[in-house]
Order: sequence, then C-alpha cells, then structure tokens
Amino acid sequence: MGYQEAFEKQKRLEEWARTGGGKELIDEQHRQGMLTARERIEILLDKDTFVEVNMLGETQCKDFGMEEKKVPGDGVVTGIGKIEGRKVCVYSQDKTVLGGSVGWTHAMKICYMFELARRIGVPIIGLNDSVGGRIQEGLRVGYGSIFYQNSITSGVVPQISAIMGTCSGGPAYSSGIMDFIFMVEDTSHMFITGPPVIKAVTGKQVTKDELGGLKVHAEISGTVDFIAKNDEDCLKMVRDLVSFLPSLWKEKPPRKQYMASGNEVREELNSLLPDSPNKPFDMHEILCRVVDDGYLLEVKPRFAKNIITAFARVGGRPIGIVANQPNFLAGILDVDSSDKASRFIRFCDAFNIPLVSLMDAPGFMPGIEQEQKGIIRHGAKMLYAWSEATVPKITVVIRKGYGGVKPAMCNKEVGCDMMLAWPTAELAVMGAEGAVNVLYKEEIQKSQNKQEARAKKLQEYVDKFRGPFEAASKLYIESIIEPKLTRRELMSALEILDEKEEVRPQRKHGNFPV
Repeated sequence: MGYQEAFEKQKRLEEWARTGGGKELIDEQHRQGMLTARERIEILLDKDTFVEVNMLGETQCKDFGMEEKKVPGDGVVTGIGKIEGRKVCVYSQDKTVLGGSVGWTHAMKICYMFELARRIGVPIIGLNDSVGGRIQEGLRVGYGSIFYQNSITSGVVPQISAIMGTCSGGPAYSSGIMDFIFMVEDTSHMFITGPPVIKAVTGKQVTKDELGGLKVHAEISGTVDFIAKNDEDCLKMVRDLVSFLPSLWKEKPPRKQYMASGNEVREELNSLLPDSPNKPFDMHEILCRVVDDGYLLEVKPRFAKNIITAFARVGGRPIGIVANQPNFLAGILDVDSSDKASRFIRFCDAFNIPLVSLMDAPGFMPGIEQEQKGIIRHGAKMLYAWSEATVPKITVVIRKGYGGVKPAMCNKEVGCDMMLAWPTAELAVMGAEGAVNVLYKEEIQKSQNKQEARAKKLQEYVDKFRGPFEAASKLYIESIIEPKLTRRELMSALEILDEKEEVRPQRKHGNFPV
C-alpha cells in the first residue's frame, strides 16, 4: 500500500468512525430527544479542545457475524479536552453502534482513559449510554477491568458519570463506584438487569421507569446525585460541578475571584427563625444568605431530604455543606440521611474541600424500623466520616443539637476546628422534656402537684441549658455569633484554616462501617 492509499484509508476509517452507526440511527437518537456521543462531547468541553484517542479501535470478535458488524471506535468515543481551561479525560458511549454495548476493545478504551487520568492528574467523565455487555464476545467483555480502574482511581482524581440514556449491567456498576452520577428526566434509565430479564426470571412485567427510572434513583435508592432536564442541561451541570473540584487529590479546589464588598452582614438572618424552637423552617433560607451569590449546587436533592448536602462558595472558596433540614422530619437523622451525608463528607475530604456543617436536629430517628434497617451501622458512618476528615471543619449550631446529633453533625469531639453557635442554640444530651422525665421522675412523682413540679423542673432545666452560654463557658464552642454575621465569620474561619495540616497514625486504611 502506497502513502496516498494509506492516507485515503485513514481518512475513510476516521470518517466511518465519526458517523457511528449511520444516519438512520443518529436520526432516531435525535427523535428520542437525545444527542449523539460526539455531540455530547462538543457541548461538554470548551470549543475545539477535544483530542480523540484510540479512534480506530474495533472489536476483534469474529463470532456470530461480528466481522460484518464491527465499526471503528467500537461504540465509545474517548479523549482529552478542557472545561473552563482545565484538562479532563472523557469517554462517551455511542448507542448507534451495537447499542453502545461493551466488548473487549470498548472496555480497554475506557480503561486507558482511567489510566491516563491518573497519570496526568485530571478528572474523568463518563457519558454512559449502553445496553450492557456484548453477548457475542462471551467472557471477553472487560467489565471487571473497568471496575478495577474505577476502584484504584477512587480518591485520586474525581470520577463523574452522566447517564445519558440506558445504563444497564456493567456500566451501571461502574457508575455506582464513581463519585457522582447525573441522570436526565424522561430519557435516563439505570439498572443491573432490564425488564426482559426480570420477566424471564421472575415472570413479573415492569417498565424501565419502574425498574430504574429517575424517580427510583433520585428519591428511593439514592443512587443519583444530580437531575437534569435534558442532555444539554446535564452537560452544563457537569461543567458546573467540575468548577468546584480540584483536578487531583494533592491539589486544593479552584478559587474564583471574589471582590469583597466590605459588608458581609446579612441583617435578615437575625429575624429568620420562628419564635418556637420546635417550629420547622427551610434551612435553604439560611444557606442562600451565607454563600456567594446565594448559589448552591445541591447533591441528592430529592433523597433523604432531612439533610442537605451541597457545594457552594464563600468568598470565592469552594466548600461542602452538610446541613440538617428542619422542614423535613424536623431534620432528624436516619439511615438514608446518614448514608447521604457520610459519602459526601468523605468525598470532600478526599479532594481537600473544606466542610461547613449547620446543626439543627433533635437526634437520630428512634423506632424498631430504623433499628432493623441498621441505624447503628449507618449512623456510625457519619461519626467515622467526620473523624476521618482532615480538611477544615467548621460547624454552626443554629438551634438544636441533642445527643448523638452533636458528633454526627461534627462537634469538637470528632475534630471540629471551629465551632460557632447562634444565641438560639441548644446543646444537650437530650431535649428538655425528655431530660426532665429522666432526671426528676421520682421527685415529680412524690410531689403533691405533679404538673406544677414538672413545670418548675422543666423551667430550671431550660434556664440552665437553653442557649449556648454554658457550652461557651466549657470551651465546647469557640464563639457565639449574631446570626447576621454568619457569612463574615465563615469567611474569617476559612481564611484562618486555609493552611491547616493534620497528621494521622500510619496504616493501610481504616475499616469504614459499610
């Protein structure tokens, strides 16, 4: 073959790879309201920054007529590009080529992107749209190799998965190992085995939505972290998330330029709380007045709504927020909220993102159902996560902090660096009602007027423990702050703790209470 013939063959193969499964299947993808694999990459990355690698890789399988079905690229587009000028590795599965199914070449292309991401120290983003393993290739589908790459990359560089269509079998497990998962309303589905297999094995007929639609994973399983309206919205959200994250575990998260106004006071915070300490309110009302531009990138917003986890900025610095939500179950902690919070805490710690906790909850959820679900094990995840974290940890006690909530929302005992409290804060082993019932039970029972005696003891207890003043006297908190000064105090605390270092005992790794 001469040079000219070789050049022409190269161009022909590259053009074939770019057209994927052909115009008819691309048109069908568009009719379903979805973009193609290459269109997604174009929107995700800065213009003209994508460098494709392994473009001409193709299946080596010759069984079941695969010799005639193979297409250059093998159903996945891989390469390196930039988001806001920062490099990222990307793979985008192409549903128009053999349903985006994963064969050996397909898997090895993805594995190479994980290896490259670690070598050059950049985030990796997977745009998933795959029916699962390629049955024709038998054992050589390469799933295990992808899982291995996911696992050894964890904590080295951020891993982001966007479910852009169907994500079945191996790609679903791979996404489950990654740090964050996006799903798109109406068009995204994620499950281990699809409806046909469920029907064949169990005889039960289910729809894709019932099995693995957005509602299932956003509200029930808690698998998905971010929810998008369509493909374009999803890709813009991925770009937004990347802007909060460092590229590598050894780096600090990128700061945005911030012009201080000289007045970080938020007067409305002084009158925001209800008169009754037991009356619910929306914690978002505080958060949006504390962070830059009132903007929160909330993680798992529809799952375990009794706790809020979100990325935000204060003075241009990215932070991770963990906050009780009194508007839902009084902000009480349970199995799901413990899982949601602990995973978020550990991610922030792995990538040097300071953590800010806003505490207002009466305790952990009591009852036989929670005990049987393993509230001890799940609640322990929060205690472990806070104790393990070495990033700056700042806690603001808004109202209640009773019993196990105090360490579970990060107090001095689990390594809080700076603990602040509003004058409305209550820190105690339990609420006044329960405490009086335990401490003065016999005395009240012996009194002639039980109701009067109980009221008297209740007032004595409230006078002693309501408010953060005893906690301040015992050095349990660093400062009592006026609510309107919360943003200013957080900016100061983050500045003070910016160069924090903490050395821990040497070990292989701890045994997280999974």
